[in-house]
Amino acid sequence: MSRTDVDVEQTLSATDNGSLEVIAPRDVPLGGPRAMTVRRTLPSRSRTMVGAWCFLDHYGPDNVADTGGMSVPPHPHTGLQTVSWLFDGEIEHRDSTGAYALVRPGELNLMTAGSGIQHSEISTKNTSVLHGVQLWVALPESARHQTPHFDAVASRRQRIGNGMVTLFMGSLADVGLVRAPTYTKLLAAQIDLPAHGTMTLHLSTSCEHGLLVDTGLLDTPEGTIPSHHLGVLPAGHTSWTITAGDHPVRAVLIGGEPLGEEIVMWWNFVGKTHQDIVEARNAWQEGLHDGSQRFGHLPDMPALPAPELPTVTLKSRQ
Repeated sequence: MSRTDVDVEQTLSATDNGSLEVIAPRDVPLGGPRAMTVRRTLPSRSRTMVGAWCFLDHYGPDNVADTGGMSVPPHPHTGLQTVSWLFDGEIEHRDSTGAYALVRPGELNLMTAGSGIQHSEISTKNTSVLHGVQLWVALPESARHQTPHFDAVASRRQRIGNGMVTLFMGSLADVGLVRAPTYTKLLAAQIDLPAHGTMTLHLSTSCEHGLLVDTGLLDTPEGTIPSHHLGVLPAGHTSWTITAGDHPVRAVLIGGEPLGEEIVMWWNFVGKTHQDIVEARNAWQEGLHDGSQRFGHLPDMPALPAPELPTVTLKSRQ
């Protein structure tokens, strides 16, 4: 998914309920005459990352007949991983490594951009309702120059308390390990709880954790997380007890150790300095005209040009 808002400073601010930070979403259209709108909670004015997770878009359920579905032309990425997770629908993924995949509910699709990649995302003709999340992971300096690659990985399911946990990246106590390529300590899982159901998640104290509520409302000892909001718990907690309200809850749990490095994030690029972003943008724009060695090639589809860079030096974020 291509990031269309390059001015993070307009993001809604968060509320802090004790040790729980609750981040409200903001609507961002993906473009087109019938723009598909996503709800964005990361990055926000108050928080750039949860662990190494640096971007979170949440969309749907969208009636494709009304919105036109997802139609994101080829666009570039550097210095990050894209994580696609669907609740409903099907998306066709193509990238310049030659990878082709159908993203379906319950299956992790993970693209590691490394030094540079381009990809497209198009909802299929079989899709009537589109509903899911896309997340980005910032790569540490030791991994951000690697050769790009794509992985599709099976998830793990485990009943905990009254609900079900579907782990699709990293490791979580009481569930196990999903062997997807990761370069910092992190996790991602889908949480399903019936109305008034409760579960206790055992956490790594070195990690920050976030819960994005898709449907319903979650109560925690630290505060309430409404639907479509992201609740963030700082590192140091050994467990997190969550309880559904009057309706069933579906949520996405993310977590990870703080990256410990400053990043510069603009459009679809993650780098360490302003100059990293300038070089990536220049390489992408040059490749639109004469082919790009850095980002590879996707045939038969016009690619997205990059926005104009701001006239000021891009700020680094922690």
